Amino acid sequence: MNFEMYVPTRILFGEGKLNELHNQTMPGKKALLVISNGRSVRENGALKRTEEQLRMAGVETVLFDKVGANPLKATVEEGAKLAKDSGCDFVTALGGGSVMDAAKIMAMYALQPGELWDYVAGATGKNRPLEEAALPVICITTTAGTGSEVDQWGVVTNPETNEKIGCGGMDSLFPVLAVVDPELMATVPPKFTAYQGFDALFHATECYISAAANPMGDMYALTAIEHIGKYLARAVKNGGDREARAGVAFANTLSGVVMTVSACTSEHSMEHAMSAYHPELPHGAGLIMISKAYYTWFIDHHACDERFVRMAKALGMAEAKEPMDFVKRLGQLQKECGVENLKMSDYGIRSDEFMTLAENARATMGGLFACDRVPLSAEECAGIYERSYACGQ
Repeated sequence: MNFEMYVPTRILFGEGKLNELHNQTMPGKKALLVISNGRSVRENGALKRTEEQLRMAGVETVLFDKVGANPLKATVEEGAKLAKDSGCDFVTALGGGSVMDAAKIMAMYALQPGELWDYVAGATGKNRPLEEAALPVICITTTAGTGSEVDQWGVVTNPETNEKIGCGGMDSLFPVLAVVDPELMATVPPKFTAYQGFDALFHATECYISAAANPMGDMYALTAIEHIGKYLARAVKNGGDREARAGVAFANTLSGVVMTVSACTSEHSMEHAMSAYHPELPHGAGLIMISKAYYTWFIDHHACDERFVRMAKALGMAEAKEPMDFVKRLGQLQKECGVENLKMSDYGIRSDEFMTLAENARATMGGLFACDRVPLSAEECAGIYERSYACGQ
């Protein structure tokens, strides 16, 4: 019975909650409003609604609309510079995980001297402490995948060094406010609903089997797993299913909280290496590709047999008795969501890259490997990639 918990974000959860944004206490008077480089929040009206809500709250906005699916170092630096040059005193993210991640790192970096990589750890970062305070952040999530609206981390890619790395981690990067409004998720296409939902699932499953697992984190993780098992396939098949959208959104927010109480394992490090070298690969899709081989490896090594049985039951297999029942149920859910046949080769991943990816995963985000209950070597990582590659061909 041992854990530490600090999750200071005020959460507005439920349909129509975006309409209540103007009633909240704002952390400043001028916001850098960060969105993606796509069209969705413009076309579905979320951008206009958010701008109006902020205006009603007495906030001026400066729009930054260049964030891609895997936020790049240069993009984050550009957004941070705009925030500083425009005199913004906080940052608001409107979008999915990539937008929220980028916005938090922009808020962290906006007032710092030097380059962004001065404040990043990993293989080539200098890991310097911040010299100035980070700007406050509000997150309005339009997807159910990363849980980034309630944690203190962002993910950024440096294409020059092939590093995709978690950045931040300080208490000041917890969003002061998170708006989780399932109405904003209704237009997410089916395949991306699936990718994002599995990302949320794996946050919860990794934290549950992590060496950092604890009773508080277990509560969040198992509830998140139960809601993904119950609602994700429904949300994929019918984006207008309001109950299902809310159920997956709830699971997603819980999966963000559990990462602050426990910790993910090396599965996320391994996928970050994949999308660092192949940035067109959606993060959730990469996780799906390696998931069955990854969890099978830990089951074969009896990392925590009883926890795999408990996850299988939470995911919807009430009769589960063996650890491998989790992988069986995971495969069933992937089939129900239409993502059981994803191929690494479709995203340009080659069979001669596996050791490169394994070494990158350990060098860039080696801290998550320390959370594995059974040590996973670079060679064993390469083997998981190889088995996952073969299963997709």
